[in-house]
Amino acid sequence: MGTILGFSAVLMWAVLALLTARSGAVPPFQLAAMTFPVAALIGIVALKARGGSIAVFRQRRAVWILGVGGLFGYHALYFAALRNAPPAQAGLIAYLWPLLIVLGSAALPGERLRWFHVVGACLGLAGAALIVTGGGTLAFSQDHALGYGLAGLCALTWSSYSLLSRRFGDVPSDVVTGFCAVTAVLSLLAHLAFETTIWPQTAGEWTAVLLLGLLPVGGAFYVWDYGVKHGDIQVIGAASYAAPLLSTLVLIAAGEAALTGTIVTAAVLITLGAGLAALPLFRRLARRGDAAIR
Repeated sequence: MGTILGFSAVLMWAVLALLTARSGAVPPFQLAAMTFPVAALIGIVALKARGGSIAVFRQRRAVWILGVGGLFGYHALYFAALRNAPPAQAGLIAYLWPLLIVLGSAALPGERLRWFHVVGACLGLAGAALIVTGGGTLAFSQDHALGYGLAGLCALTWSSYSLLSRRFGDVPSDVVTGFCAVTAVLSLLAHLAFETTIWPQTAGEWTAVLLLGLLPVGGAFYVWDYGVKHGDIQVIGAASYAAPLLSTLVLIAAGEAALTGTIVTAAVLITLGAGLAALPLFRRLARRGDAAIR
């Protein structure tokens, strides 16, 4: 169940690009300041519905540093990287985090890194690279070294947040509500310091902002937290390379992009990579099936 919930976050992130494009010209930090309160509201409603207590937010300082650092740190570094490097190069470097999760999982208790995990993650990275570059070549200029470095820190931040969250497996995912609330405040302060306010202009743009807060910048963080704590983190990490592919397919379905041979090739690479990384899971399911038949 944890693995499935973890991958459901990837499915929600698939609509991130489309909803962001449909949200108008809202600056990045302002958009985060508008969507993360919606994300926090999801947690509050869920906590109240289950009769939970605010005592869940009384966690160790390390939990709060990790959670807020992961959510706000990732977004702040990503926005900064895009300002200091071309989007394609910065996006590709930032999207090293699934590979870092797979490789870093070897350091977690009870986990073992096997060849098919590494090969699967690398195939996924190759597929994601095709999506980001459109099958073309990337030129990395020394002039954008700062942006590349920020994108690398972005990847390191999200992978570290995901891996270290597993060490706090006893902390309920309800606490993500607090992470989202603090991230909303920090995003607002960053917006006031660095950006000019631009509000959505149409009902469609406001709807896109709301959906962002409900799905890719909201509900996704709760199921991701549960998934990396209780699921197969190596499978989740490798399968996360499906996000740019699924995002592109969503854009195609919405008429925002065209289907090309490059996208088909990327789909094959990412599917093969996820399948390789999930070999142990398939074997476990096969053994259960054999046992049930007997």
